[in-house]
Amino acid sequence: MAEISAKLVQELRQKTGAGMMDCKKALKETEGDIEKAIEWLRQKGIASAGKKSDRIAAEGLVDTYIQPDGQVGVLIEVNCQTDFVARNEAFKALVKNLAKQATTADSVEALLAQPYIEDKNVTVEQFIKQTIAQLGENIQVRRFVSFSLAKGKPGVVDSYIHTGGRVGVLVELNSKTDSAAGNEEFQALARNTAMQVAACPNVEYVTVDQIPAEIAQKEKDIEMGRDDLANKPENIKEKIVQGRIEKRLKEMTLLDQPYIRDQSISVEDLVKQVKAQVGEEIQVNRFVRYVLGEGIEKQESNFADEVAAQMGNK
Repeated sequence: MAEISAKLVQELRQKTGAGMMDCKKALKETEGDIEKAIEWLRQKGIASAGKKSDRIAAEGLVDTYIQPDGQVGVLIEVNCQTDFVARNEAFKALVKNLAKQATTADSVEALLAQPYIEDKNVTVEQFIKQTIAQLGENIQVRRFVSFSLAKGKPGVVDSYIHTGGRVGVLVELNSKTDSAAGNEEFQALARNTAMQVAACPNVEYVTVDQIPAEIAQKEKDIEMGRDDLANKPENIKEKIVQGRIEKRLKEMTLLDQPYIRDQSISVEDLVKQVKAQVGEEIQVNRFVRYVLGEGIEKQESNFADEVAAQMGNK
């Protein structure tokens, strides 16, 4: 048969909302008959999936994958529209597989283009569309981050998932030797550090030294403009502000937090305790905290109104 034109592919995409490669395949399978191609896409569940792509997906799961050797870890957020689908076993299996597969990708776009880990005959994007058709909701891979230990830098990558997949944390801790990284106390510290980050929504940095100068200056400007300091002499105001700034910056740093399992010590104190136990330096290198749906504007809808609207569109 004749080559399928780009114009015909584009027309099918506009009619169905399906992806370019799906449309091209559908047209080849139906010898360029666009109406039959639409039916083909519908039979495969692809056309109906495309029509759901504009629905807001603010529910879902945050999940992680850690390689057995603790050298590489991924934190991922995959969104759907309702908590009902988020609890579906097919959705949960998809998220777990995507977390594992993301160890070999450097962006969401690259991940979507890969052959799916459980079915090499389709890409990740194609498999997600099939799952959309199966579950009846929009599904989106929103973001992921991957930590990999630098060559020659011993340590461990670990994670923690809280509240049934609504909060997730990925951490990296480093040591001087591989033997220390394999120590049970060191491993426990990594997990406890991840739990600590999950419990501290205001924490953004490991230490005060990591806070950018412009952030510290912004906090100072805010404090200098407080009404309760308006009538204070400048030198007194500076001292008061300095004390407040030091407190504020410590609220933003992990090592300065009271340890969640023993409020009498800080996280820094805990690290020092484990350092003494393993006999060498330990560094909390970095962490990332995801909260499900943060920053997504959720759309509230009335179910009865939605049904009426759909009936009116028929």
